Amino acid sequence: MDGRISNFQQIGSLRRYTLMDGTAQGLEVLDCDNGKIRFLLNVSKACDIMQLYHKGQNVSFVSKNGFTKREIPFLNRFEGGMLYTCGLDNVGGRDGYELHGTFHNTPAQILRAACDEQGITVEAVIRNSALFGQNLVIKRKIFTAIGSDNVTLEDTLVNEGHLAAEYCLLYHINVGYPMLDAGARLVGEIVKCTPRTPWSKENIAAHKEMVQPTAGEEEMCYYLELAQPEISLVNDRLGKKLTVSYTPETLPHFVEWKSMVCGDYALGLEPATTQLDDTFARKTIGAGESVAFRVNIAVADL
Repeated sequence: MDGRISNFQQIGSLRRYTLMDGTAQGLEVLDCDNGKIRFLLNVSKACDIMQLYHKGQNVSFVSKNGFTKREIPFLNRFEGGMLYTCGLDNVGGRDGYELHGTFHNTPAQILRAACDEQGITVEAVIRNSALFGQNLVIKRKIFTAIGSDNVTLEDTLVNEGHLAAEYCLLYHINVGYPMLDAGARLVGEIVKCTPRTPWSKENIAAHKEMVQPTAGEEEMCYYLELAQPEISLVNDRLGKKLTVSYTPETLPHFVEWKSMVCGDYALGLEPATTQLDDTFARKTIGAGESVAFRVNIAVADL
């Protein structure tokens, strides 16, 4: 260790605790700080990322619901968070299925949690199984180097069953104030933009531009075709850029969720295995097979 450092926690730390108050009571959290980026992992909810901070400044969206361990209706429970993983049974809204699926509500089993000179590494397992049904496992690894400006999530989906199984995934990455603000803009090689709703179509010309929140504003949603698997939200006023990159081979679709409404002011940047609604389609994974997914979130000063 560097002779200037008496305790490694001066430059990086990993702490595990349980939240004690209000609706968040009972949630298990891993608090990861690499000295530049700090992020909270929700062990009770698939080891998804609750919040992410860059140099102490929040960049993620947290809804008015806050965080909860309770199993209540989606609209009363959805916290947003930096990452809310949707799947494996459903993404979007479909009759007979939980909105955005059941994966996020599954507690993770932590296999490894380490903070050292190499960085912060968390490895977890989240299982999706049913009697006489599927036996799917996601092996999740989250890593950030000490002093770096990014965090990488690597998921390996394994079919531990004896028959082929269907799956879908959508990585619901949610940006909020102050990273999201009027004047911020999306930057990326967007080849094609397809609106999901009539209101989205009316506003397609401005889909890359962020505006002041408006009371009662309807949300907008777009399918983006990107020349490169990378897109950024640039906020010149704040002097920061948030970039999402991903594996296009296993996440061939990308959804932009733009909510410019007062009190629910959010931008979703969402790599996915499928589109939503009438174009929704599951993929198939054979018995004993595995599929790898990778998502990186980076925040940097301009």
